[in-house]
Amino acid sequence: MEKTRLRVVVQGRVQGVGFRYFTQRTAQMLDLAGWVRNRADGTVEAELEGDACAVEAALDSLRRGPAGATVENMKIEKQPCSKNCQSFEIRL
Repeated sequence: MEKTRLRVVVQGRVQGVGFRYFTQRTAQMLDLAGWVRNRADGTVEAELEGDACAVEAALDSLRRGPAGATVENMKIEKQPCSKNCQSFEIRL
């Protein structure tokens, strides 16, 4: 199992539509660790860590987003894996 960690910044209509909760549910279903938060510029930022295939599956879900969201762009960058990250949380 190859482990990976990605930082994702999602642009579009992604705040006020449950995007953080959608991301958390998706990550938990795929057994991923990390976090998600709203940013002041109207984007949503997340870090997803786990099996590389599961992270890719999560990215596919985030590209669609929850009902009411419109994803216009996603910026993705690789991050070093964390040794202490074992759960997925919503940050304020």
